[in-house]
Amino acid sequence: MNGTPHVLNRILVGILGLLMMASGTLFVLLAGVPAVAQWWRNWSSDAYEHAVYLAEQTRIPGRQESWLWVAAAAIMVILIVLMVAWLAQQGKGRANLIVADYEDETTPGEVQIGGAVAEQALKAALAGRPDLAAVTVVTYEVQGRPGLRVRVHPRQGVSPQLLAAEVSGLVEALDTVVGRRTPVLLHIAGGARARFSKAERVR
Repeated sequence: MNGTPHVLNRILVGILGLLMMASGTLFVLLAGVPAVAQWWRNWSSDAYEHAVYLAEQTRIPGRQESWLWVAAAAIMVILIVLMVAWLAQQGKGRANLIVADYEDETTPGEVQIGGAVAEQALKAALAGRPDLAAVTVVTYEVQGRPGLRVRVHPRQGVSPQLLAAEVSGLVEALDTVVGRRTPVLLHIAGGARARFSKAERVR
């Protein structure tokens, strides 16, 4: 329900995990297997000699430096820009208002209701319930319209159908208060806090 690139994040985390696992495996083999250590010494020596040769063949005319360092610096700058753009996408879609009504020219002014009002109202209505381990309510903008994501962690043995109906009733009461029907994603979470399969309801 937000603009966070979840698939891209999982791919990047997977690639990073594979790299770390490969590095750890290599370090263990280097420390415990003499044949691998000997191979590494031979390979690193050849790689160093090849790098020195490339540096000599790619020198900038009239200078001792290689243009490979300039290319490496340019690649690093590109990577930094890509990382900044990736970070900017995290959590994208959060909204501050749940209602923003603009009047016509004959009646100047506007009516705005902050998303925190809806979030705190639903949290307060669900707080203290012994059948819930945790509740999270966040306002997001979906296709230019504000909506709510309600995530609840029920305790073991709680009926997800009954819980969904009760939360839906609270949301309908909230709609009556703010005077606007709000899109809602209800996420009944499973895992360590709940021992049944998760369910989602959208309205």
